Amino acid sequence: MKKVGQKTYKGFRSFAGKARVAFYLSAILPYLVGVYLFVDGKIDISEIILLFAALALFSMLTGFMLLRNSGNQLGLLASETGRIRMGETNDSIRIEADQEINDIAEHFNAIVGKMHATESDMREQSVQLMTYARDISRSFKQAKEEERLRNKLSRYVGKNLVDKLVNEKGGVPFENEKKEVTVLFADIRSFTAIAERMAAEDLVTMLNSFFDVMAEIVFANNGVLDKFVGDQIVVVFGLLTTTGAEHDAVKAAVEMQRATGQLMKTWKEQGKIAFGIGIGINTGTVLVGNVGSRTRMDYTVMGDCVNVSARLQQLAKAGEIIIGQETHRRIRRRFKADKRIIVRVKNKAEPLECYRIAIPIL
Repeated sequence: MKKVGQKTYKGFRSFAGKARVAFYLSAILPYLVGVYLFVDGKIDISEIILLFAALALFSMLTGFMLLRNSGNQLGLLASETGRIRMGETNDSIRIEADQEINDIAEHFNAIVGKMHATESDMREQSVQLMTYARDISRSFKQAKEEERLRNKLSRYVGKNLVDKLVNEKGGVPFENEKKEVTVLFADIRSFTAIAERMAAEDLVTMLNSFFDVMAEIVFANNGVLDKFVGDQIVVVFGLLTTTGAEHDAVKAAVEMQRATGQLMKTWKEQGKIAFGIGIGINTGTVLVGNVGSRTRMDYTVMGDCVNVSARLQQLAKAGEIIIGQETHRRIRRRFKADKRIIVRVKNKAEPLECYRIAIPIL
């Protein structure tokens, strides 16, 4: 039964047509000629037999030649497909052959073409996948670098501010620049006497516990830890924010004094040595940058503002906060000063006006 869309091969240019001709020549033609001559009676039976044999031989040879030609075409098709299979050529098969064989070659070419198209698509997808893999690898390295930077920055600022530093500065913590900031110095009073009474290991443990509490307060108020110098803390406000640095600094100082008082109360109950801290705060323009050698650098602030802040800290007794005139001018509506102080500072012609902040009782 013929299927829908199935091609019919009948012509002499087809293998089926040649097979039909070969059958007619070898099986039917000799008998028809022999019967005709026998009926006609013009030749005797022996001549008919000889003629029949000759016709049969001719017909079989002719049919054989036709079928052999088709066989050669099939061999050529097999050879060409074999070359493609072995990768010797990528050219399409082009042969002059029977219709069936030509159609087979055409179908084979179509299949190979689709395979090449699929291979090309797969190659493009492979390139895309490699690109995606490189992007993922680059993103992973960037994430690792960002995590390393976050961990490094966390030593200077609170974790809640690290994201802001990374995002706004593009991975660079700070730039070298002149900037208006508020600097806070905090120092443990009578530390030398305390250190003489304690073992070195106990002293370091005590300082670390105390500085942990102070650092949390600094970070909570947008401060940046500039450095620890022995028993002294240097903090800079205004590197992370554009406004309110002086308010953050004084608020942090008040919280540091309160936290120190509570911590000392606990330590006394535990039989440990207690102490107080003095804090000095000043607002002004400083040089912010990385200072040091090629192998060791520190990010720090420099300038007269820093020196004045350190001098104010020296004036503050245990439990006191002394602030400079500019800081007081900006925070006086929010924080009350209970004492005005005039002091002379080295390398300054005019006396320095400063104020002691009254710490509100909770």
